[in-house]
Amino acid sequence: MGKRSTARRLAMQVLFQLDAGQDDLTFLLEQSARRERLLPDTMQFAGELALGAREHLAELDKYIAEKSIGWALERIAGVDKAILRLAVYEIKFLQTPPSVAINEAVELAKKFSTAESAKFVNGILGGLAEK
Repeated sequence: MGKRSTARRLAMQVLFQLDAGQDDLTFLLEQSARRERLLPDTMQFAGELALGAREHLAELDKYIAEKSIGWALERIAGVDKAILRLAVYEIKFLQTPPSVAINEAVELAKKFSTAESAKFVNGILGGLAEK
């Protein structure tokens, strides 16, 4: 797995933990850095992603809710929500090419969620990319 993909995975896991009740983003990142012995630039990118997504959470959730017709945000699985928030943040705020963010998000969904989740994530993000 490449450095950026690893950073995205870590950021997604941190966002999931924050949504589940953890509140110390820095601690979560440092704990992962120690456990996984990640390179400093990987950790820096993961931190940028997680912090940025947390700072823009309300706006990210608004985008997701607009595109998830028939699904209340509360009904979306926690892992899927973290993946979506991360990808939407990258597309909207970092100007990551939508194809890159969508591909990375779908791969995270396949690895950490279900096949149905990968399709769901792809559909939501595809709708955002068209906007």
